[in-house]
Amino acid sequence: MARRNIKVWAAVIAGLLALVGTVAALTVPRFLGQTSAAPTPAPAEPSASASTTPPAGAGGSPSVPATGSATSGPAPSSVPPPAASPPARSRAAALLASMSLEQQVGQVMMVSSPVAGPDAATLGALRRLKVGNVFLKGRTTAGAAAVARVVAALKGEATEGATRGVGQFIATDQEGGQVQIMRGPGFSDMPAALAQGTMAPAALRQAAAGWGRELASAGVNVNLAPVMDTVPSAGFASQNAPIGAFQREFGYMPEAVSAHGLAFAQGMADAGVAATPKHFPGLGRVTANTDTASGVEDSTTGRHDAYVGPFAEAVRAGVTWVMVSNALYPQIDRESYAVFSPTVIGGMLRGDLGFRGIIVSDDVCDAVQFSGVPPEHRGAAFLAAGGTMVLCTNAELAPRIWAGIVDRATGDAGFAATVSAAALAVLEAKDQAGLLPH
Repeated sequence: MARRNIKVWAAVIAGLLALVGTVAALTVPRFLGQTSAAPTPAPAEPSASASTTPPAGAGGSPSVPATGSATSGPAPSSVPPPAASPPARSRAAALLASMSLEQQVGQVMMVSSPVAGPDAATLGALRRLKVGNVFLKGRTTAGAAAVARVVAALKGEATEGATRGVGQFIATDQEGGQVQIMRGPGFSDMPAALAQGTMAPAALRQAAAGWGRELASAGVNVNLAPVMDTVPSAGFASQNAPIGAFQREFGYMPEAVSAHGLAFAQGMADAGVAATPKHFPGLGRVTANTDTASGVEDSTTGRHDAYVGPFAEAVRAGVTWVMVSNALYPQIDRESYAVFSPTVIGGMLRGDLGFRGIIVSDDVCDAVQFSGVPPEHRGAAFLAAGGTMVLCTNAELAPRIWAGIVDRATGDAGFAATVSAAALAVLEAKDQAGLLPH
């Protein structure tokens, strides 16, 4: 025992003498008024407790520590460095770990509520399904104060038992013109996007900031706008049922759409409202509307098409949400609708454009485009393709969307991990928005 203690103390003393020598070497030149380059530290060896796996989405292979040799390793008299501590989990990750699968699924869904007030189907989704995000649909002229009361009632449903107290993303469609859900005292009459496209971008950004402040005052923190689809020409606009027929386009050239769509999105961001460019990779060339027709496809747009340019510009500018179209794009993926396509979502939006924010689906509940697709398959297929949040504008169908996700995650560990990753992305975004409980 005594001999062992002598060896330990000898090692400690040797370490202290080495530390004194290092301090003297660093401090003597300073006291002498000399300049000296700081010594280059030796590369740190990875500890056994440190992860060698790259973060999700990182390229390359995990780094592997070199094996030891007879001439490597610390000298017998050196004091071993302390083991590196594992990185601290983010608040969102810690919260995710406390959630049930059902609560995680609730975070990756957005269910509709009438803008005049939640109905029984909406309340059932918030309470029983633990859905954590709401889309205000319909039309109201009651004004901002009335909407704020509705939002307050919805926020009251974000309880500990439902969402672990996590706040909601409250979204709406406030584009302007014929697509403006909220009107009345406290809300401006917004011109249609086609008229907004005649404004100077700086003026449009200022106007959009004002419209965004109106939404924020009512408790809305996400606007499912602007439309960044390019309609090819004024002559084609009337044939383009979802966009041109309602003057939802900013213009007829991708450059004009980019400039004005970005100005709108930046103005919303200036007001603290997340804008959502839509409908990636574009609905400007279709003739039918996926909301009211099936078999809607764009047979022209390709993966690197100029009409994808406005979305690429929006991503480069830092938008945090993007909505994916429900149409089919056979030049990109002839097998899957865009909203179910790993090529569109993972290959193009995540890969080509490098988008790292929230990818929200277009409505997967009421869309006639999916009349042949069981609701239980829709939400799960979107998430499996790389999406983040499933939008359902028919709360009566929400239980079937929810059940399809839960059932698949229960029987498929890989898909369960996909759901958890999407829920974490939502929670991280909510942390940035101040929606996590303290």
